[in-house]
Amino acid sequence: MATRKELIVAVGSRYRSSTHVHRRKILDEFVALTGYHRKHAIRVLSQPCNDVRPRQPRDRLYDEALRQVVLLLWEAADRICGKRLKALMPTLIESMERHGHLVLDGALKEKLASVSAATIDRLLAPARQQAYGQRKRRPGMGSAVRRNVPIRTFNDWNDPVPGYLEVDMVEHCGGPKQDGNFVHSLVLTDIASGWTECVALLVREQTLVVEGFVQARAQLPVAVRGLDTDNDSAFMNDTVFGYCQSNAIEFTRSRAYRKNDQAWVEQKNGAIVRRLVGYGRLSGGTGCAALAKLYASSRLYVNFFQPCFKLKSKERIGALVTKKYHPPRTPCERLLASKVIDESTKDKLRDQLARLDPVALLQSIRSAQQEIRTLSVSAAAKDLTHVPADVETFVRSLATAWRDGEVRPTHRKRSAARWWRTRMDPFEETWAKIARWLEREPSVTAKELMHRLTIMMPDVYPTARHLRTLQRRVSAWRRENAKQLIFGHATAEAPAQQDMPVMT
Repeated sequence: MATRKELIVAVGSRYRSSTHVHRRKILDEFVALTGYHRKHAIRVLSQPCNDVRPRQPRDRLYDEALRQVVLLLWEAADRICGKRLKALMPTLIESMERHGHLVLDGALKEKLASVSAATIDRLLAPARQQAYGQRKRRPGMGSAVRRNVPIRTFNDWNDPVPGYLEVDMVEHCGGPKQDGNFVHSLVLTDIASGWTECVALLVREQTLVVEGFVQARAQLPVAVRGLDTDNDSAFMNDTVFGYCQSNAIEFTRSRAYRKNDQAWVEQKNGAIVRRLVGYGRLSGGTGCAALAKLYASSRLYVNFFQPCFKLKSKERIGALVTKKYHPPRTPCERLLASKVIDESTKDKLRDQLARLDPVALLQSIRSAQQEIRTLSVSAAAKDLTHVPADVETFVRSLATAWRDGEVRPTHRKRSAARWWRTRMDPFEETWAKIARWLEREPSVTAKELMHRLTIMMPDVYPTARHLRTLQRRVSAWRRENAKQLIFGHATAEAPAQQDMPVMT
């Protein structure tokens, strides 16, 4: 507001002393700068600023006494918001007066009854600021950019031509985000072909995001027509917005907390980034260089030698969802089959495909994965598998690689199965009796056995809450007895007590 007043003072004197032709030009510039309506701008510039009447002070309806009462009620209500406090005031005032904590006159009660929730919040604003030590965060540049970027949902794509990309960020933090010093992956996926480019970023920063866009555009075989991101502040900023505007790129965003709007790139985050890189922590320049080395080989292997499905249609009938897919093709094959791609680009793709060796690319991927596994903070270097240095040895090892299980060094190995009990066995004292019942009546069900136990020992089994546990134990007993009948093993459990009478 102060800047506008200074502008009015500076431009007003020049406007009033100019001719009609110059006034029109000055007025055009003033309206463009301030956003005022043209008639209002004429009225503002035509009168000197000293002729403007000073603002008349308003009478204060709510005085300091009311503010002190509102503060007391706010504290008594455990500092709730103004809307909730407004609804609670009649009950709270009546209770505090009944117990002798508050004495109010009639005029003050009338003001409290007429005060609005917004006025309560204004009266409490200084106290809240002093109590909490900070003011409410105002919307920043991201909110302004967000308002200028249109929303595009999953259903709005409508089979676009190659060049429209979904963009997302993958964090390699290794679990808890202890600090922000970890490497990120910028993932760009073409909607039409599934072509995916991954760029390693040293830190999360908007200028690096723009550099990642420049690098990905240089590697993509098609021209970038549009970018669709989520509402992350790394994308919703003036740097990325200005880059898209200056390069004539259509910039859209998904809805907040709707990951299905970016289903194409979200699928690649798991199928490519997490599958190749894993979930370990990468930080520093060394980790970023190792990740960039991995993406240099994987981008060619994935886009030229990894067929992927593409959704053709989806139909919902009640709770049943039927999906149909196009035949699986590599992103390169989809670009070669596209009618909007020129022949020169297709010839370059064919020449590049003819020169690529998939086995050599896979070997370089494994070597880069081994380096990433070594650099990962959460990794143990002693359990790494050796990757052959030459291609011929690597090819021979592929024939027997399946025997070793998972061969990706970055794969997160599963922990051993739990063999110990975490709860007390409810049938530890009575299992010998149950086993003798099963020997006498092999066809008896676990439900019948549980019913017998509740009748015979109501203090131990008052209800049938352990029925599912008993069913599992009976099933395991029967499997073990079946093995004994087939293989002739000795009986594992010998009867330790006298036979109990069978209940009818």
